[in-house]
Amino acid sequence: MKLRNSLVITKHFAISCLFMSWLSLCFLSCDSSSDEIESEVEQEVIEEEEIIEDEQEVEEEIEEVKVEGVDYFLPNIDLENWKVTLPIGSPDEVNPPEIIDYATDERLLPFMYNDSTDGALVFYTSPGSSTANSSYSRTELREQIVPGSNSTNWTFAQGGRMKGTLSVPEISVDDGGDFHRTLVMQIHGRLTNEQRDLIGENDNNAPPMLKIYWQKERVRVLTKKLKDVNATDEEILHTDAWEDNESHTFSEVVGNDKFTLEVVVSEGRMEIVLNDSESVVYNDIHIEKWGVFENYFKAGNYLQTIENNAFAYVKYYELEVVH
Repeated sequence: MKLRNSLVITKHFAISCLFMSWLSLCFLSCDSSSDEIESEVEQEVIEEEEIIEDEQEVEEEIEEVKVEGVDYFLPNIDLENWKVTLPIGSPDEVNPPEIIDYATDERLLPFMYNDSTDGALVFYTSPGSSTANSSYSRTELREQIVPGSNSTNWTFAQGGRMKGTLSVPEISVDDGGDFHRTLVMQIHGRLTNEQRDLIGENDNNAPPMLKIYWQKERVRVLTKKLKDVNATDEEILHTDAWEDNESHTFSEVVGNDKFTLEVVVSEGRMEIVLNDSESVVYNDIHIEKWGVFENYFKAGNYLQTIENNAFAYVKYYELEVVH
C-alpha cells in the first residue's frame, strides 16, 4: 500500500514537472515572438520616416525647380541699351550694366520691378525729384546705343523703330475726378557738341519731337512744329524755335488693358501705330527740318502732374528698339 501511494505521488510529480517545462517553453516562445514583432514594428517606423523624409526632399526640389512661363513670367525686355531715371535724388540714374540687376537693386525696387504674375516690368512714379528741364517726376528709360554713354545717338536719316506692349493699370485722379496723364513713350532731340557750342548753350538738350501720352484712357500723340518754316539751319537749333503741333488722339479706348505701340522713323517721315490697326503719319516740312537733330528713344512712366498724392503705374511686357 505504501509502495502504491509512493508510485502515485511520483507519477503526479513527474506530470507536474512536464507541465511546468511546457509552460516555460511557451513563455520563452512568446517572449521571442514579442521581441521579433517589436523589432519589425521599429523597422517599419524607421522605413516610414525615411519615406516621409524622401517625399519632403522631392517636394522641396520641385519647389526650387520652377518653370518660367508656367510657374512665373518675366518681361521680354533687354535692358543692355537703356538707363533709367528715378523720381528720387537729384534725380538718381542707373546705367548699364548695373540696370541689368534691377530685380535685386534696392534703389530700383520701389520704382522698377517685375510683376511675375503677368510678366510685366512695372514702372511706378509719384511727384518727387525732376530733371533740369522739367518740373515733373519720372521712372523712365533712356536709350543708350553705346551702353553707359549718352553721346552716341541717331538721326531720322539713319532711322529707327521702337515697339512696346504695355498698360496703365492704375493712375490717380485729380480734384475733378479725371485721371491724371502720363507719358509712356518719347523721341527726344539732342544737340551735338558742335551745335551746342554754335548756339552758345550749356547743355545738349533739344526739344522732344514726339510725346505719346496715356490720357483719359486713350493714346494721345503730340509732335513739334517750327514757328517759322523759313528759319535758318542755325535758328532751328534753338528750343524756342519750336512749338507744339496739333495733337492726335487715337479713337480706340485702351483703358487699363494691354496695348501695343510702334514708332517707325525714317528720313522725313514718322509713323505711330496703335495695336497694329490704327496709325498716324507725319511727313511734312517740320519732320524734314527736324532731320538736323540727333535723337534717342524713351519709354516708361513720366507723370504729368505735381499734385499731392498723385501716382501712376505703367507696365511694360515687351520693348524692342531696332536701328
